[in-house]
Amino acid sequence: MPSFLKLPIVLTVKVNVVLVALTVAGLASRLWALTHPPAVVFDEVYYGQFISLYMKRIFFVDDSGPPLGHMILALGGYIGGFDGNFLWNRIGAEYDASVPVWSLRLIPALAGGLCPALAYQIVVEMNCTHCTALGAALLLLFENSLITQSRLMLLESILIFFVLLAVLSYLKFHNCQRCRPFSFSWWFWLLLTGVSCSCAAGVKYMGLFTYVLLLVLAGFHMWHLVGDKALSNITVLCHALARAGALLVTPIILYLCIFYVHLSLLCRSGPHDQIMSSAFQASLEGGLARITHGQPLEVAYGSQVTVRSVMSKPVPCWLHSHKNTYPIRYEDGRGSSHQQQVTCYPYKDVNNWWIIKDPNTQKMVVNDPPRPVRHGDIVQLVHGITARYLNTHDVAAPLSIYSQEVTCYIDYNVSMPAQNLWKVDIVNRESDKDVWKTILSEVKLVHVNTSAVLKLSGSALPDWGYRQLEVVGDKMSKGYHQSLVWNVEEHRYGRSYEQSEREAELQSPTRMDVSRNLSFTAKFMELQWKMLTLKSEQTEHKYSSTPFDWITMETSIAYWLHPQTSAQIQLLGNVVICYSANFSTMLYLLLFLWYLLRRQRKIHDISEDSWQTWTAAGALLLGGWVVNYLPFFLMEKTLFLYHYLPAYTFQVILLPIVLQHIYDHLLRTPALKTAFCSVVAAWFSSVYMVYQTFSPLTYGQPALPASELSALRWKDSWDILIRKH
Repeated sequence: MPSFLKLPIVLTVKVNVVLVALTVAGLASRLWALTHPPAVVFDEVYYGQFISLYMKRIFFVDDSGPPLGHMILALGGYIGGFDGNFLWNRIGAEYDASVPVWSLRLIPALAGGLCPALAYQIVVEMNCTHCTALGAALLLLFENSLITQSRLMLLESILIFFVLLAVLSYLKFHNCQRCRPFSFSWWFWLLLTGVSCSCAAGVKYMGLFTYVLLLVLAGFHMWHLVGDKALSNITVLCHALARAGALLVTPIILYLCIFYVHLSLLCRSGPHDQIMSSAFQASLEGGLARITHGQPLEVAYGSQVTVRSVMSKPVPCWLHSHKNTYPIRYEDGRGSSHQQQVTCYPYKDVNNWWIIKDPNTQKMVVNDPPRPVRHGDIVQLVHGITARYLNTHDVAAPLSIYSQEVTCYIDYNVSMPAQNLWKVDIVNRESDKDVWKTILSEVKLVHVNTSAVLKLSGSALPDWGYRQLEVVGDKMSKGYHQSLVWNVEEHRYGRSYEQSEREAELQSPTRMDVSRNLSFTAKFMELQWKMLTLKSEQTEHKYSSTPFDWITMETSIAYWLHPQTSAQIQLLGNVVICYSANFSTMLYLLLFLWYLLRRQRKIHDISEDSWQTWTAAGALLLGGWVVNYLPFFLMEKTLFLYHYLPAYTFQVILLPIVLQHIYDHLLRTPALKTAFCSVVAAWFSSVYMVYQTFSPLTYGQPALPASELSALRWKDSWDILIRKH
């Protein structure tokens, strides 16, 4: 028998008991009674709608951020077998048996439950003691606001998890750099940093703040490597390429993959289609795709078309006319041409149909073979139902007085010649002879006589114009603007010679059978642009607040109230932790400036290693608080307390590091250190007591009597709900 078979097989495993205990405690604090309350809580009404749309694979647009967070929440619904049929119509609505509440809230709770363990490891990686790391973890464990936000179908806990994972990964990578560059663990933590940053930005755009911070730190550390003469030029180049690939290329690729999965899942037409372009809508199953499926690709002379404005704001609209004329005089006393009105109408209508006509012939049918319209061609647009020609002239528009009126020409036998020739300018063409294509081509219609461009002004006409949107001829506009650009949406080849037959043809559906698809790149670019530029209506909210309210905890949010009892959930932080974190932040800044001034005078109060740890804590944790907090002062959007939680997490983790620094470097005698430890122990006890005191508002149970609820209103600005029986 070989000798090695005679030896015992020994497996040695190192287990950090503290880390395991923190993980268990964190998960227990978030998972306990997760199905309570069995009703829609605050923004669950908002995210639940998106989960239902994912379950049904119906397309939607959310201007609040990228789709990864929504997909993660939807994953919980998929695991629980949710069919998406629950009606998310109001806060407080009771969940029925078809809604897997525990499964839907599970992933946010898991993410929040792992955050204390991540904080512990972050502080250890910053060369602090395990006792300090334990303190940081306990503070996150007993922070009521983080628990509340983690136990519901919301995104902040997932965002904070990825942010902390990115920070931890970068610290581990940086520590590997000192002794094991280009090792497996070095590559693993570097790539995980990029992946975590991309996931954080993919959950909410707020994740970009931490990503930028880590990029700055990586650039700073790379600059130090450039100055290290012990490294060869090739080695420095490899370091730079590795960081660029992991921290720039990998996040971009992953971000694109997130949208690829998102768009692959949401393949069906839905309620948000109309804010997208015609080409995007036509790529979805049902909706416009059902209408436009199989349309001829090339617009030809004799084509019957609907012409949609590319701008589509505030609502999508189509070039439209009807038999009504402009009033003889407008409200301001100006005279009009009294010609037939031309507007932009936000609904499908038979009066949206136009015929593309060759000015050199009276035919309004398509030849066999069809003769396509090309860039630069001169055409006439004939309104299908009234058979009048699209026209503009040197008469001021109804509302935009510096632009020309657009009409359908009526011959009143007066000296007003028809000016109905339009040049087709395809703005997204690839060559000067490109054909005008259905849906795909974006065109400007330039009036031949006056050089005015057909434009959607966006203003709503008065009652005589049925509140439809004004269309004008603009002579001042140059270059590209969405209000100047139009595309053919519905399209068929005209076959009827008589007007009565043509009207019947226009009112029948298109019935051709050729399909087209929009590329992922085009869909991604359009969706990304819509998400960045689409602005939801800004309204005052009862629980909105300002960044100044957050740091002093002047605000709370009533998330849920039981319909019969006083049981409720409040987003309310641990007051002791909040004010202590503010104090430690100010103390850190004062000490940092003091040390910096003293070092400039060649006085070193602390060792170089301690100084490096101190500055690293400031760069990463204080920097994390700054980049996640200050940008909100510049944002023009409705803000809530939960927007502060990522910044607040960084500030809380910094707190025990400041305490350790005081103990190690500012207290000189054993007596002072003993007294300080006693104060810290008492302070931690107060943290736990506040957590326990407010836990009924954190977990929504048990219901407290009115007297106890009144006692919990430590600030008048807190909106703790008290029933009056």
